[in-house]
Amino acid sequence: MEESNPMSDSLHATAPHHLPSFVTGPGETDVLMVVVAVILALSVLGFGIVFLRIHTLPERIAHKGHKLQFEIVAVLGLISLFTHMHIFWIIGLLLALVDLPDFGTPLNRIAGSAEKIAGIKPNENMSDMPSEIVAASSTADSRIAAPLLSEMGKRGDGTETSQARHDIARPSRYELPYA
Repeated sequence: MEESNPMSDSLHATAPHHLPSFVTGPGETDVLMVVVAVILALSVLGFGIVFLRIHTLPERIAHKGHKLQFEIVAVLGLISLFTHMHIFWIIGLLLALVDLPDFGTPLNRIAGSAEKIAGIKPNENMSDMPSEIVAASSTADSRIAAPLLSEMGKRGDGTETSQARHDIARPSRYELPYA
């Protein structure tokens, strides 16, 4: 008597004879499941890459344009990523698209010109300067500040003088106040 091995039989006795092609026999590789697993893994990876590319769009725009507000845009992008509040991403995108005026460069040029007129080398600290120049500049500051403070009705230490502010005699517009 020959014994029937269930693993060697390709079809069960109650199974229909016309099975679809995606049904596999016992012990065979399920090709459809492998294909779906690969497609799922690639689609999740692709969706993640597209999401992160869109998410970093404001940063890339600000970086490409060499914007002053690049760091603010980058921080707003991180905040929106971790809090899932899209308003931060929108604010970052708007900041990346707007050109903020550069106030630093003209002010640095003005400061450099003033230092050049004063005879100070640009980016030189007061501690690096000779003591005569520092002493002269501090006495010049006190000569300028003393009349201003007395005119305002205050002493150099900040206390009020006996004169009231409205009693101060103001120079006419043709008189020089410091001459």
